Amino acid sequence: MIAVEQARGELPAPARALDLSDDQARAEKVAAERRRRVQWQNLGVRIVSLAIALALWQLVGGNIDPILFTTPTAVAKAAVEMVWNGELWSYLWPSLIVLGIGLALAIVLGIGIGLLLARFRILDVAFTVYITFLYSIPSVALVPLIVLWAGFETAAKVTILFLFAFFPMVINTYQGVKTVDPKLLEVGRAFRCTERQLWGHIVLPAALPFIVTGLRLAVGQALIGVFVAELSGATNGVGMLMNNAGQQFQTSVVFAGLFIFALTGVVLTGLLRAVEQRFAAWRPKL
Repeated sequence: MIAVEQARGELPAPARALDLSDDQARAEKVAAERRRRVQWQNLGVRIVSLAIALALWQLVGGNIDPILFTTPTAVAKAAVEMVWNGELWSYLWPSLIVLGIGLALAIVLGIGIGLLLARFRILDVAFTVYITFLYSIPSVALVPLIVLWAGFETAAKVTILFLFAFFPMVINTYQGVKTVDPKLLEVGRAFRCTERQLWGHIVLPAALPFIVTGLRLAVGQALIGVFVAELSGATNGVGMLMNNAGQQFQTSVVFAGLFIFALTGVVLTGLLRAVEQRFAAWRPKL
């Protein structure tokens, strides 16, 4: 009987379902292979691009006065020497402590305050003007006051870093919640969702892309805050290392410090992307 149906081009429902599942599995396999191929291609392009950039840098830097510019080999040599004698870690560790504390405070308070201001109209009307007022003041202009009040130790550096990273976090979180479709909230209320359920199932998922963008901006601003804080008379940190090296015309050490900040930003951004993929798996992958 099945042979007759196959001859007519007709298959039983279970057979059709099995055939569709096989087609879907093959399509997913092909898509996965395509993604892996694209990833390897991207990696190859980045490696070639990096090699070309380093070669050009080496060529141009070798023809410039070492006091004014440097080369990748000189930067690598200076970094290896600092790692070998332990000098790099002694400067890096205080910077990482300040970065961790200040950035954590900025993230927690920025997200919390942004959510509250966006969801409750009274708080929005009462306090948003203060956020706008403080954000309009250049954070660098507050550094002398913070140093005057808190000195040059860790508390002052954490405060300076917090001011740099807090506002991108709170503004992006606020904007993300404000852009939630009111119809989604109406549907949630129609199904008698509690406020907690609205936050967990509608508000936070919809605002997550804005929050992640705020996190990325906050990381960049936090690194700037670390550098500014350690230039303002600090007694330790990578910023102080770069400042001292610049005064002694050690250009290679200055570039090594720049690369430390850059690599720190790359690592933190990579971690944020991993977190975004974990908590926003529903979003389409680009």
